Amino acid sequence: MSKSKSQWDFGELFPTEQTRQILSVSDLTSQIRRLLEKSVGQIWVGGEVSNLRAQSSGHIYFTLKDAGAQLNCVCFRDAARESRALLADGQQIILQGDVTVYEVRGQYQLVVRQIELRGVGALQIAFEKLKLKLAAEGLFAPERKRPLPKYPQRIGLVTSPTGAAIRDVLHVVQRRNPGLEIILAPCRVQGDGAAKEIAAAIRLLNEFGNVSLILITRGGGSLEDLWAFNEEVVARAIFESAISIVSAVGHEIDFTIADFVADVRAATPSAAAEIITEGVFSGSRFLSQCGERMRQLSRQQFENKEYLLAQNAQRLARAHPRRKFQNWLQRLDDLQNGLSRCTKHRTRHLQIVLQNLSERLYRIRPSQNLKARRERLRQVQKQLNLLGPEQVLSRGYAITMDAASGKVLRDAGKVKIGQKLKTRLKAGEIFSEVRKVQQ
Repeated sequence: MSKSKSQWDFGELFPTEQTRQILSVSDLTSQIRRLLEKSVGQIWVGGEVSNLRAQSSGHIYFTLKDAGAQLNCVCFRDAARESRALLADGQQIILQGDVTVYEVRGQYQLVVRQIELRGVGALQIAFEKLKLKLAAEGLFAPERKRPLPKYPQRIGLVTSPTGAAIRDVLHVVQRRNPGLEIILAPCRVQGDGAAKEIAAAIRLLNEFGNVSLILITRGGGSLEDLWAFNEEVVARAIFESAISIVSAVGHEIDFTIADFVADVRAATPSAAAEIITEGVFSGSRFLSQCGERMRQLSRQQFENKEYLLAQNAQRLARAHPRRKFQNWLQRLDDLQNGLSRCTKHRTRHLQIVLQNLSERLYRIRPSQNLKARRERLRQVQKQLNLLGPEQVLSRGYAITMDAASGKVLRDAGKVKIGQKLKTRLKAGEIFSEVRKVQQ
């Protein structure tokens, strides 16, 4: 039966705080954390590392992401000690860890326990781990690498007596330095126990002591085939060797831990043999070329001396007294001819100068020039007389001046009443005093 509006229980529609459960943020986050840890727990997850941050505390924080999502991760200081060096931005890795919630921020994250490279097998992972470990200890440091002897007398060879590597080495040595003595320390280079045999052979040659250097080598193969040269026991034996070591394992593209620790790494066994014999081979080649070089130098010296002898003979012929006297006579003739030519040339030049001066003197004619100057003077005097004041006064004009200063008066407005004047006529002068001025 339906209730009327007045009969409704509003407590059922709107529960009070006493009738409903209200969780705090901390309680809710704790429940989510426990739920995640229980339902997901420890897992393996793969992705790409980004935002890598290493704290001074030793903890490492980073993000693991793929194309669709990302996961916050933390690797605490005591976790994954041997493999944490694999972490780098952009690195593809696989992580093992516990999914949990960092309650302070309310975000879920992975607490990392183990780290592996993604897309490589267990051997490659072990290779990278050992490489990082030995590099941190300084086994690969360039400053500890020792130079090889240039002219080795005896070398120790660590390899299989039945492999292809020993044949390649012996072939190159026989061709380039047949006098080089080789002490073979036979060992297995593949399979269980091979690494211990290699290390024992290195130590045996060090105990033998009478070798210039040690070559450890084998032919190419897969990572599994070459693995004996990636084991720590071999790396330690190479590092502890008192004798310089050349490593030539596999093909040119193959790199092993032994290559990194050795003093010199060769791409192939044959290349290693060439490096070892280079000093003697270069010296032998130099000596073989010395004979031909000496013949060339002797021939050049003979040709140079022959040329110098011919030059000296020519100089001696030119220096004979009779030849010198003949040269002096010829030189005297040349000087006489030159003097005669100079005299004739100078005489002709003076004749031309004299003729030019005579013509110029004739054109000048001093008497005619004096007459013209006198006529010019007469004309100037005539013009001067015409323009002189005497001629003006003779025509009835007069010149009036201030009696005191003698200055000629030209403007009546500048004359003052009572001023004394002097008037010059053609004949005589008149002195007067100004009574009236009219302009």
